[in-house]
Amino acid sequence: MLTAVGVEGAIVRGEGGYLLEVAAADASDAARHLAQYEVENRTPPPAPAPPAAYPHAWAGCVAYVLVLLGVEWALSNGVVRLDAFELGELDAARVQAGQWWRAWTALTLHLDGPHLAANLAAGVWFGYLAARQMGSGLAWFITVTGAGIANLLEGLLAAPEHVAVGASTAVFSCLGAMSAYAWRERFGLPQRWARRWGPLVAGVILLGWTGSAGEGTDVIAHLTGFAVGALLGTAAALPRVKAGLARLPQGVAGAAALASIALAWGCALSS
Repeated sequence: MLTAVGVEGAIVRGEGGYLLEVAAADASDAARHLAQYEVENRTPPPAPAPPAAYPHAWAGCVAYVLVLLGVEWALSNGVVRLDAFELGELDAARVQAGQWWRAWTALTLHLDGPHLAANLAAGVWFGYLAARQMGSGLAWFITVTGAGIANLLEGLLAAPEHVAVGASTAVFSCLGAMSAYAWRERFGLPQRWARRWGPLVAGVILLGWTGSAGEGTDVIAHLTGFAVGALLGTAAALPRVKAGLARLPQGVAGAAALASIALAWGCALSS
């Protein structure tokens, strides 16, 4: 190796082994090249083990589908008040007047069949992946909570005439949580920066690709949902928080997500 970089040397027998001899003028260069060679040829650390995948990821997806279809069926068949849609939509003026529950009820309302179908498909896909990563109950609790907070922020900060509905905020809350959770969970592992930041970068790319196209797309809601979901996902992956959440049954977390929607609708229908 030294010969290749222009440093002449010879190997001679010494006491207890062999020695490498070089000219005194080349000693510092030889030591530097040898040290660099050792670093470059050091055995890389073993690849980190893949994270464990939670079972029953489909359970939360089934609940998601049933909730959205159930609300649509109840409204279409007059099971609840005829003005239920108007009571549940994200009406910024009314949110600013104190009707916080609209931030959650609006997640379950859709304008038409294609709107509902798109959010069902995207929500099931992202929700399944997030549930495999965090557990079905926790993933959906973070998704619903993040989307509700994002809608609440939008309602409080938007112009009073702003009105919105749809589960897309929850879809992007789920994407943000999943991306940030994967990034933070593996942040301290020995790996290249591209692998370390890859999940978060991929999430942002998917946000831009799927969350900004189409006429009437509520880009602000999608961005806010992703950001709040990412904050919650990062927090959930912190070692101490993750250890505490591991003791919480997934069923309890999932029930809390459903309860928040039920509570919001209870407030809306009794207003």
